[in-house]
Amino acid sequence: MNDDPGMSRIEAEAREVLLRRRRSLSEDVPPHSGDPSARWSDYEAASEPLSEQVRRELAEIDAALMRIAEGSYGSCQSCGGPMGLQRLRALPEARYCLACSGHVP
Repeated sequence: MNDDPGMSRIEAEAREVLLRRRRSLSEDVPPHSGDPSARWSDYEAASEPLSEQVRRELAEIDAALMRIAEGSYGSCQSCGGPMGLQRLRALPEARYCLACSGHVP
């Protein structure tokens, strides 16, 4: 499950959950590539249009996957503090800690 020796267990778990959700969201819309780690922009070019809600969720998933790849996953994008394990497990694409989530648009 953890291909990258620098990736923490929570990052590896989150990555797996996010990739499964992305595949589930895009099941009915075949991507141009069979690569499960292809970016959601590949799905955007698919023949069937995605709903705005699905587009937003795919964008949030990709943003979380990017934070994992960059090593910034688990830090609040507002205050820079830790997100908390329970929050990340419940909402792996979360960008803000619980305290900041009520203060950002």
